[in-house]
Amino acid sequence: MLVGGAVADCLSKCGTSFVTRSSSSSFCGIGLRLNLNSNLPRTITPHRVVKLCVATLITNSDSFEVGRLIGSYGFMNVTSYSGLQSRMGMDNAVSEDIGSFKVQDIGEGNVTIRLYEGRVAQGPLRGTRVIFKVYPGQQVGGVEADMMAANELNAHASLQSSPKDVCPHIQALLGGFETKTGEQWLAFRDNGKYSAADYATLTSEKMAKFIAGGEQRLWNPFELDQTIKRRRYFVIRLLHGVMRGLSYMHDNDRLHQSLGPASVVLNTVVEKDALYLVPQLRDLAFSVDIRYSQLEDRPNILSEGLWRRASVAGASSPLEKRAFGIADDIYEAGLLFAYLAFVPFCQAGVMDSISLRRLLENTFQLDLQAAREYCSADDRLLKAVKFLDLGDGAGWELLQAMLNRDYRGRPIAEAVVNHRFLSGTFL
Repeated sequence: MLVGGAVADCLSKCGTSFVTRSSSSSFCGIGLRLNLNSNLPRTITPHRVVKLCVATLITNSDSFEVGRLIGSYGFMNVTSYSGLQSRMGMDNAVSEDIGSFKVQDIGEGNVTIRLYEGRVAQGPLRGTRVIFKVYPGQQVGGVEADMMAANELNAHASLQSSPKDVCPHIQALLGGFETKTGEQWLAFRDNGKYSAADYATLTSEKMAKFIAGGEQRLWNPFELDQTIKRRRYFVIRLLHGVMRGLSYMHDNDRLHQSLGPASVVLNTVVEKDALYLVPQLRDLAFSVDIRYSQLEDRPNILSEGLWRRASVAGASSPLEKRAFGIADDIYEAGLLFAYLAFVPFCQAGVMDSISLRRLLENTFQLDLQAAREYCSADDRLLKAVKFLDLGDGAGWELLQAMLNRDYRGRPIAEAVVNHRFLSGTFL
């Protein structure tokens, strides 16, 4: 278990190291490790490293300038529908679950993350804008906060280990440092402050205003048609980028495990600029290392829920557990797909992520054909239905595959990237 100062120490455990930057902006071959004795004050002590991280990370707090606070957020975990297959055919039992979360575990974490604007103040990256993600110290956030910070840093360090093979669809970590109070500050390149959730909210609010005549004008058919076409293209570009990022993670033995609308950052929310859209995955605090050597170890706090679900699904060997973990990410990506297929095409308040999940999992038991028939009867959802109808129902086809009840039947991320719906050829 990683405790106090785990952010810096986790790098030495995986054979990767930070490199300090001196005031003269030169590099030295000495890594950083924080004292892990909880009874002593945390101090930074130098130690020699055998292998340096190829993508150098800045750890000197003097190399950064911190700007204004731009927000904060916490974590809520909603476990996928459990016992779904065992309840099939048990009409009485199923009917009791409709419209409820009786068979789902919902929990809210104790860790609250703060976000700040900032920039790099020294060295070759001087002037580069960053977003600081601040994890509370152990006294405030407990051991879990330290573990989440360390895990996120470790995940990014491993994914950025080769500068020749860096994925543009994963947020770039530039460095980080720990304060005297034990707070862990991670600095990410600022490629946009909007998330996919922000985009969906903005578009649904615009839809409501226009339909209600809130801007004192009515939509003409041509204008509405062009707007919907742009929206379709934007959403497909967004989903394609997300899946490319997830495919890269899986190819490099990493699960995301926290994929949702808020964990995708966008460089633009202007639909006319869709050609320049570059979605990036973030929030890797719950990322799981699925190298076979790691799968044989005892799970930690952050991954025990995943492997407990894997065990229930019958995945016990390292090969089966790895396959389950990848399929679990695909399932969450499928729920994100459903969210982006519905919310941006509906008026504000008509659909949200929790209601949509309840509709698909509880009410229709992941039967997407039944869900389509239901949604087709609601005029408020018709634009979303028509979006998924494109390509002779290609959207519903892909969504059903990603939300397959049996994890063994779900496609890998690369197959999703190459699916005809995400090619957009029929737009």
